[in-house]
Amino acid sequence: MEKTPNETVNNILLSKYTQALIETLKSIKPRQKPDELSRIEVSQTVSLFALTYEKMRNAVEFREDHLILRAAIERILKRRLALNPKGEDEAENLLRELLWARYFDNGSLGKNNIEEIQKIINVYLKIRKKLIVGRPGKYQVYLNDFIFDLLTSEIEETLTLEKSQKKATQTFYIYQVLRKKIKIEELTELQKDAIFLAALEKIYRKSDRAHQRYHLLTIFYQPLSSYSDHELEKLIPKLPEIFSKIDSFINSPYIDVVSKFIKKNLPPFLILFEVLDKKLNEAEVIFSNFDRLKTEVDYICREKYQQLSIKVRNLAFRAFIYIFLTKMLFALILEFPLSKYIYGFVDFHSIIINTLFPPILMALIVLSFKIPDEENTKRIFLRLVEIINKDQSFEKEINLFTKKTKIKKPILIFGFTIFYSLTFIITFSLIYEVLTQLNFNLISQAIFIFFVSVVTFFSYRIKQSVNEIKLSEKESVFSPLIDFFFMPILSLGKFFSQEIARLNFFIFIFDFIIESPFKLIFEIVEEWISFVKKRKEEII
Repeated sequence: MEKTPNETVNNILLSKYTQALIETLKSIKPRQKPDELSRIEVSQTVSLFALTYEKMRNAVEFREDHLILRAAIERILKRRLALNPKGEDEAENLLRELLWARYFDNGSLGKNNIEEIQKIINVYLKIRKKLIVGRPGKYQVYLNDFIFDLLTSEIEETLTLEKSQKKATQTFYIYQVLRKKIKIEELTELQKDAIFLAALEKIYRKSDRAHQRYHLLTIFYQPLSSYSDHELEKLIPKLPEIFSKIDSFINSPYIDVVSKFIKKNLPPFLILFEVLDKKLNEAEVIFSNFDRLKTEVDYICREKYQQLSIKVRNLAFRAFIYIFLTKMLFALILEFPLSKYIYGFVDFHSIIINTLFPPILMALIVLSFKIPDEENTKRIFLRLVEIINKDQSFEKEINLFTKKTKIKKPILIFGFTIFYSLTFIITFSLIYEVLTQLNFNLISQAIFIFFVSVVTFFSYRIKQSVNEIKLSEKESVFSPLIDFFFMPILSLGKFFSQEIARLNFFIFIFDFIIESPFKLIFEIVEEWISFVKKRKEEII
């Protein structure tokens, strides 16, 4: 095997971007813990019940772990502001609820956090009041949603400052290294950079819409709570146009092609950041030595591969619980009365298959996932060396070029569209024939297709976790044939998961029926425990 230039020299000269990354990460300070007098402490008894409730609530809404905290902040704030529109003293209530549910350790937040968060709430409520008054109803809803996305994201990042600063630094590093490798002919450099950052939010940070909006705003401006009253007065009239511009970048037609490029190049960055997380103080020494870096990358990759198996199993379990609670249970409950009403009898054979087949299918799909191997580790290491190296040829080489092209062969495109449509007909016709042979009625068949498509879609999403650290994925010779039959099912599963998710009646039950009285009971119980504790201290 040929030796690379670096392997011969055994030394790596670090690029300015890599040196800046290490220095910036070292400069990030952890959030100071409050002193004994100012810290907020909550009852552990209340906390246990609140944590149990939160786990149940999150089970009926499938989100990745890093998105749960902001969603919880949004849910709490919307409920509390509905009762207290001015938001007075709501920061303390918000922080207490977050401590109850153990999003933060008991006693890790204090009075300074209350003041900080209350200021943010006040600023955004002031902006909302001035911004939405007198505007059309639908536009008011849009502006209100945008402001709430910014508000909840800023609160989350203020409470998790160290983590958010670290993630922002890593994102900017990827941006600096890869941005020169992309050229989009129709866009200015500023437009291209904005779309590149939006794609990074989607692929690297896996941000939801709220985080995407907030991060893009803070890149080009500042968090809105950091402006003075005078500056805000000048900025507020411009915000609708700024919001619209940010959404245009997030929804740009170029996002998909840029996202694919980022996803393809992301694995070595993930391993690089893992080395920095584990051994930041030794980073310069490790990155400068070819052999030492190779050893570290090899160990971290093997560790990642081992963690992937556990992560995939956990995601599959969570996905199935979510599907069962929000979709399967509802459909199975409907299958019995509808079959009885329309056909006059119930085929328990089909109900059993519809109940057992989805988890078996998900298990089979998940077991088919291939964890990366040593060849993948070697490719990641060599690419990582190119990234951190002072030699800038890697950054400057343009290997992606996108431009709008006219359809030169409309007849061919029309033919492909017809052929693609036929895949739906063929796939679902085959399913229909098989189920008919099993004596499924139309209701049972519809429910079966519903289950299979949703399970397949979620399995596909889980597979993306495996591909995160695959530098390049070799397609099987059977991939086109598999795609032919599975694309219709995936497309239908995506539709059911995204569109019908809005009809998740369990979320309605939790958020509008259960949560308010539960949280009120928690508050009363905590006040009672606090009262008894004070009386006890007085006696002692």
